[in-house]
Amino acid sequence: MKAIRRFTVRPVLPEPLRPLSDLARNLRWSWHAETRDLFQSVDPERWASSGGDPVRLLGSVPPARLAELAGDRPFLRRLAAVAGDLHDYTTGERWYQTQPDELPAAIAYFSPEFGITAALPQYSGGLGILAGDHLKAASDLGVPLIGVGLLYRHGYFRQTLSRDGWQQEHYPVLDPNELPVVQLEEPDGTPAQVALALPGGRQLRARIWLAQVGRVPLLMLDSDVEENDLGERGVTDRLYGGGSEHRLLQEMLLGIGGVRAVRTYCRLTGHPAPEVFHTNEGHAGFLGLERIAELCADGLDFDSALESVRAGTVFTTHTPVPAGIDRFDRELVARHFGPDAELPRIDVERVLRLGMETYPGGEPNLFNMAVMGLRLAQRANGVSLLHGNVSREMFAGLWPGFDADEVPITSVTNGVHAPTWVAPEVFRLGARQIGVQRAEDALTVGGSDRWDTVADIPDQDIFDLRRVLREQLVTEVRERLRASWRQRGAHTAELGWIDGVLDPDVLTIGFARRVPSYKRLTLMLRDRDRLMDLLLHPERPVQIVVAGKAHPADDGGKRLVQELVRFTDDPRVRHRIVFLPDYGMAMAQKLYPGCDIWLNNPLRPLEACGTSGMKAALNGCLNLSVLDGWWDEWFQPDFGWAIPTADGVGTDPDHRDDIEAAALYDLLEQRVTPRFYERGRSGLPDRWIEMVRHTLSQLGPKVLAGRMVREYVERLYAPAALAHRSLGPDSARELAEWKGRVRAAWAEVTVDHVETSAVAALAELGTTLGLRVRVGLGELGPDDVEVQVVSGRVDEEDWIGDATVVPLKPVGSPDEEGRWVYEGPLSLDRTGPFGYTVRILPAHRLVASSAELGLVAGPSEELVEAAGLLMR
Repeated sequence: MKAIRRFTVRPVLPEPLRPLSDLARNLRWSWHAETRDLFQSVDPERWASSGGDPVRLLGSVPPARLAELAGDRPFLRRLAAVAGDLHDYTTGERWYQTQPDELPAAIAYFSPEFGITAALPQYSGGLGILAGDHLKAASDLGVPLIGVGLLYRHGYFRQTLSRDGWQQEHYPVLDPNELPVVQLEEPDGTPAQVALALPGGRQLRARIWLAQVGRVPLLMLDSDVEENDLGERGVTDRLYGGGSEHRLLQEMLLGIGGVRAVRTYCRLTGHPAPEVFHTNEGHAGFLGLERIAELCADGLDFDSALESVRAGTVFTTHTPVPAGIDRFDRELVARHFGPDAELPRIDVERVLRLGMETYPGGEPNLFNMAVMGLRLAQRANGVSLLHGNVSREMFAGLWPGFDADEVPITSVTNGVHAPTWVAPEVFRLGARQIGVQRAEDALTVGGSDRWDTVADIPDQDIFDLRRVLREQLVTEVRERLRASWRQRGAHTAELGWIDGVLDPDVLTIGFARRVPSYKRLTLMLRDRDRLMDLLLHPERPVQIVVAGKAHPADDGGKRLVQELVRFTDDPRVRHRIVFLPDYGMAMAQKLYPGCDIWLNNPLRPLEACGTSGMKAALNGCLNLSVLDGWWDEWFQPDFGWAIPTADGVGTDPDHRDDIEAAALYDLLEQRVTPRFYERGRSGLPDRWIEMVRHTLSQLGPKVLAGRMVREYVERLYAPAALAHRSLGPDSARELAEWKGRVRAAWAEVTVDHVETSAVAALAELGTTLGLRVRVGLGELGPDDVEVQVVSGRVDEEDWIGDATVVPLKPVGSPDEEGRWVYEGPLSLDRTGPFGYTVRILPAHRLVASSAELGLVAGPSEELVEAAGLLMR
């Protein structure tokens, strides 16, 4: 019979066991082995059946067992030690506290999803896992971050397969009272809430749940409250679910409601107010509007408030394709802002102007969340060097007149939280070399370029470790595969073959990720005969473990899943290749360590970063990947193999897939499998082990989330905090007025005449020429601009590459026509075809980049034609 009402009954812990509740509610247990070991010792069977979730565990332990533990002195000593360690971790000085005083007092980090642990399923893929790793690394480093997200009552979705291999979605209801979160409360005990105004006088209310991630609070907004109407209660139902208006409301709640939740949290706890707001992808972009509204309520005008908000905002883009960005119809956005809805004191047109695609190639009727994110942030970044280049080209329209490499979007390459993703066996091997504390510091704080002590680990130990991890994966795969086939309708009597699936001594390849078309789940199936030959090779076989979810609305992705599943169902190969449904963190933590090769074959350059290969590398797994994302940046032959690509303009997609699939088969047949199976004099695969050693010692320190978060602190958060502090109300007004004056006067800014001391078209390397430029500044003066000479090697069409930029200095006063003369040196520092040009940019002490306004003036076409090319 179905219950008509549901309650969550909390256990009453005996007084000596009360610290267990605090340990269960701090998600540090998800990456702290001693805490997990303590909970496992409470009741090993129930720990396993709870999926390693302490909250569920404590809710199921019988009172008799709790009473027994309350009198167990050895257990209580362990409990006191672990609780004391958590206290020291959350209150003691860490890396951040040893840095200079100008660092921000707090940073608010907004993301639509967070992958902290499988026990809190609020993520769909890489973006959420990256956000979770960002919070964990910030906690380890002592960075005063406040995470902000939504609490989805159904999470993303659970994936199963039909008998014929079609993906099926399930949305189990998540009860916050059964999750490792607590409700934020006002002093009188009532739930803390935020509210948004909706059209028609309605309101969207949300409670604030707190997940404690080590030292970092994560605030999660939940609209499933009784005061809301049915439609509003469903706003936080599913991650990335619903239509356009549903998504818009989610993103308004995340951004606007998120800022209000941060203010509420700081008021209730005394946490320092954030000086920097970090928007992880465009979904939370509305947070900038709420902060503008706050400043306007304090008396600032919109333009001045915009400058103040921009100074303290960091925006991270994760998508390399416009299709990956949320875009809304102009009228839909307009309806949700203004006098009859949210932010009534802000002119709707000002809101719209921030997100409209008002640039060449844009769609002027669409409101683009990434465009708004960039316009509201003074600092922006991609998530790998290559992705930074792609982002600068993709968004170059926002900075007309500038070459793509001058677009003010930098890059911070993603990293992964090693304590979460490194297998305990790998950690123990490292700790045996350098001690537990040094091993923990190496994985969290980072800072070293190499882990040289890996060189001292004997080959036999590395070989034995890899086999143990492979054997654990084989066991895990068989259990999951058996459960999957039962869900597909198979009887136990049909599944005897699963006992022979995979072999702990066979080269194991892993491929697990979301299933959009560009990641090419089925590239490995391009030539099925060659793949079968690889799987069934009598001397050098390979085995492949595949996992991944297609978006519920992506039938194309589901067809790819089905195509692969049908191949893996073939009795001839099903012992060598498997598809595991319901890919998530719990599966991933077994999959990465157990694989020998991590395969990644996206369409280059559509992988922004691709952190799964980093997690595999930290466990001694070698990468076999297209040169995309982070692999393009850090690939070396010591770490794995690069799959050649055919990413030229005009290449037929099918032909490209054929070429790249053939290159993948060639690598596996000719280089990868021989390297794994060949044995040296010791009887071990010496050359393979050496590649594992290089991966651990040289690649390991690079891929750490600790390295990533330190880069964010030093390169983005600290400068943003300084800019925020320098833009008080008066400075913000000054900057806004200056920008308005410059924009109004820019049409009159001209380069009128350029001359050099050169007398011939040939010159010697090292020569310095004198340059004299006559410019018109209109209503502006030399203090408002910088006149620059840009020089360097030129191509056949006279485009300057690898340019050198040198500012010129004004000479004297303006002439009778109001023109200014600038002079400076022009150094001929490169051989071959060499050219230069002159340009004028706005300049002010409070702008972060000379390209910030998107304004540039250069020589007229007539002047360029008259000047010709300088040197050949």
